[in-house]
Amino acid sequence: MRNVNVNSIGEYIREQREQAKISMRQLAQSAGVSNPYLSQIERGLRKPSADILQQIAKGLRISAEALYVQAGILEDRPADSGVRSALLADPQLSERQKQVLIEIYESFRRENAAAADENAADTEADTPAELTIGSPGAEAEVLEAVLAAEAEAEADAKAASDPQTVPKNRPHSASD
Repeated sequence: MRNVNVNSIGEYIREQREQAKISMRQLAQSAGVSNPYLSQIERGLRKPSADILQQIAKGLRISAEALYVQAGILEDRPADSGVRSALLADPQLSERQKQVLIEIYESFRRENAAAADENAADTEADTPAELTIGSPGAEAEVLEAVLAAEAEAEADAKAASDPQTVPKNRPHSASD
């Protein structure tokens, strides 16, 4: 019985190789694997190891992580907003450009995550005990507060853009 992930990793490697306009022979040489072995991988007959995937990724000039996800070695990150997928799928970008953009994107995500962790640590001391994350009902209360704030912000934005809306703190005049 054929493993679905084996076949999809081979198809993915073939697609990436064709997009990069690299022959199978060139990729085999740059990745340091034999041409027949690479052919078997692309046809789904062989399951490459993580080391071989890393060598192939270098030969394709793409992220080894992308190959690991395709092979089922790594779980795809649910936090990916589609940016990585969009970059990888864009046919107008070279593989090197895609890799650079993904690296920049990931560095911004790490930077923002670190800042968020720092802010969370700062506000944790100010959080009342009954709203401590993990306490019963805390997630629901926090979610309700966030949704209420978003709804209020939306209503304010809509009111600000509607010429028929009278500002809240201004009395009606005859010209309104």
